[in-house]
Amino acid sequence: MTKDELRAELERQAKRYKDENGGEIITYAAQPEPERKPWRKKASLLDQAFQQELEKIEKDLTKAAEEKGL
Repeated sequence: MTKDELRAELERQAKRYKDENGGEIITYAAQPEPERKPWRKKASLLDQAFQQELEKIEKDLTKAAEEKGL
């Protein structure tokens, strides 16, 4: 079925609906496709553990620096 045939069929169906049921047909503009968000890798358990270790080391270093400064 070509686009023209499909359009003609839809017009026939719309006309028949109007004539038989007395209904109104409302056409809407096509909705834009949603923007694709960049793919983000979900952190694995190893990535999370590594991040926690880095934060722990940073805390220890800042604590040591504060103790030396006092």
